[in-house]
Amino acid sequence: MAARMADRLRGALQSVGPPGTSVSLREAVRAGVGSVLGLGLVGLVLATSEVDLRTGLFMIAPFGASAVLMFAAPNSPLAQPWSAVVGNTVSAFAGVVVTLLVSPSELRVPLAVGVAVLAMVVCRAVHPPGGAVAMTAGLSPDVVHALGFRFALAPVAVGTIALVVLAAGYARVTGRRYPYRRFDDESSATARIGLDEDELTDILNRYSQSLNLGVADLARLIGAAELQAAGHRADPLVAGDVMSGDLVTVGPDATLPDLAQMFDTHRFTSLPVVTRGGRFLGVVFQIHLVSRLRVGSARGSDRMFARLLRRDGSVLTAADVMDTTLPIAAPDAPVTALLPMLADSGCGAVPVLDGDLLVGIVTQTDLIAALARHTLADPLARHTLADPLVD
Repeated sequence: MAARMADRLRGALQSVGPPGTSVSLREAVRAGVGSVLGLGLVGLVLATSEVDLRTGLFMIAPFGASAVLMFAAPNSPLAQPWSAVVGNTVSAFAGVVVTLLVSPSELRVPLAVGVAVLAMVVCRAVHPPGGAVAMTAGLSPDVVHALGFRFALAPVAVGTIALVVLAAGYARVTGRRYPYRRFDDESSATARIGLDEDELTDILNRYSQSLNLGVADLARLIGAAELQAAGHRADPLVAGDVMSGDLVTVGPDATLPDLAQMFDTHRFTSLPVVTRGGRFLGVVFQIHLVSRLRVGSARGSDRMFARLLRRDGSVLTAADVMDTTLPIAAPDAPVTALLPMLADSGCGAVPVLDGDLLVGIVTQTDLIAALARHTLADPLARHTLADPLVD
């Protein structure tokens, strides 16, 4: 009896504790600095626009809440540009309409928020700060009567758009992704788990998580969980077990025409760049080469040839177009650690280095094949992965 009470007490205490996992100090600093820069620049944009600074509403408090989502939780569906811009704007319109029509504050403020929530849900643009936008309008009737619907355009719409643009730029500079790419760009995730977009959407709706996770997020989480579980059920796999070790490499001085010929001959999508001694320098991806050579027919061959040259007239080489920012792994790195590397890099390949020497490369195909082999070799894995989720 005492043990049961203790378990209940422990569960109650855990339920009011911090949700989710801890965040690294680096990520916390990244989010904090981004919020400072974003809100500071938005303030400058609004201060130099047509907003009437005398109203005191050129920088509204809900922008702070929007900044939290965009800079601290950029993957959240609630933080995406459509949700932020449309959610804040329709909430502002709802707040203005209610404020112009309803006088008693006891009714005006909650009604403004309620109508804003309804509008956001209908527009598929749920953005929690939108409720605060509507409340701001409801609490400032004099200002709203003076500005009218201009309040929804500036500061709300203009400020939110500026914040989205700044958050997107900051994410790119700091190695994050915002806006978060759509599910259509995540075909590799569905290939790993065998579920299509409709099935994943149904899972999110069944568990009432559609406002907390995107479909692509769920696909990646399921794929990561399956790989992690496969590693527990069998001998743990490491990068050295699944990497492609018989590599075709190029030197840093290989020209773009040479690279194009190698891609065509070997049907690769990537070519590692190494020194004569095997020291890893980077990877040239076929898509990088295509982007250099993709020129409209109207521009002619002279334009195409010019894209192969440096400013001094010499031909571009692998060293000029290779990617040097890829995540790397050691041969003994667990396979489960490679999945987020492949997902975050967006390139589909992780070089495997022994010291500074390239010994192999792991692609998304290698990981899919490794998971398939584990699943086929382990009856328990086949049974577990085949079981439907139970509500």
